Amino acid sequence: MSTLPDPSSEKFKAYRLRLLDRLETATKGERNRAAYELDLMRNSHFVEVGGLLHHYHDSSPENPRGTVLLIHGWDCWWMWWHHIIRALNAEGYRTIAYDMKGHGWSENDPQNRYHITDFSRDLDGLIRTIGLADVHIAAFSFGPFVALDYVGKYTNSVRSMTFFNFGYLPNNEFITKAAPAIINFIFNNMMRKLTWWLPAYMFARLALSRNSIMMHDINVGFESLGLCASEAIEQTTQQITALETTGMLPEMVRSVRVPVLFVAGEGDAIMTCDNARKLMELSQSGAYLCVPGCGHLITLELPETAAEIILGHIADKRQAHGQPHEPRG
Repeated sequence: MSTLPDPSSEKFKAYRLRLLDRLETATKGERNRAAYELDLMRNSHFVEVGGLLHHYHDSSPENPRGTVLLIHGWDCWWMWWHHIIRALNAEGYRTIAYDMKGHGWSENDPQNRYHITDFSRDLDGLIRTIGLADVHIAAFSFGPFVALDYVGKYTNSVRSMTFFNFGYLPNNEFITKAAPAIINFIFNNMMRKLTWWLPAYMFARLALSRNSIMMHDINVGFESLGLCASEAIEQTTQQITALETTGMLPEMVRSVRVPVLFVAGEGDAIMTCDNARKLMELSQSGAYLCVPGCGHLITLELPETAAEIILGHIADKRQAHGQPHEPRG
């Protein structure tokens, strides 16, 4: 049974109470999923960063080989990594998966400060507060923006970065004006008001995913909508579609000194393999991988593949720096 960390956010407490209720009233499958998530919650912790409680999940085997920091994407939360966490732990790595403010179980910002620079400042505070060092970063979708801003502005000991479904998108004045309105309408005005998972899943299956997803992971994605502050969706949408952001992205990538692997799904219509390759070509020490039969949601579509990609990239960097590569399995 999950214990209640002290302190913890109201979102965390409410979510936990719902899980406890499902243990008593739901179907067998729902009870099993609730028990699984309650067990995960045992490794949940909260720290105050920037005046707000931030949630992070810290899971590790004994004597870990290294630490992997997992950064979620736009309108997501830490649970998008739950399969990868298990796989990395099984291979001897400690994992830290956190919720950006306004997402998941971290508190919403009453001042609505949801800029990339705010998230990277929070990340620096989180890393210093927890005392992390020599970390490997894996980030998805919007997460790489935060990771790039962090490594470019703050003293750090990041050893490698793996970016999933992140690329250099074409942009112009029409896109930067129209895209935020369309995306915000779909996610804030339509999908956030849904009370049933099926319409959300059908949208994701048609537009984002190329693989069927387990029922539990459908719920993981659906929960993201209710746990994310609407202002965070609006602001981050405006930022990633802004001409200013598109213009600064190449320099952000060029300035990175650590090895970066850009991973895209062959069937991703949003962040295409070509988009990812364009960023790789700008980087000083970049690599590129296009994953066949995968859409935009690799952490839930093909979690075993995603975990293997992270582990392979870490192993390559360990060898490049003269560290012994221990065979997996």
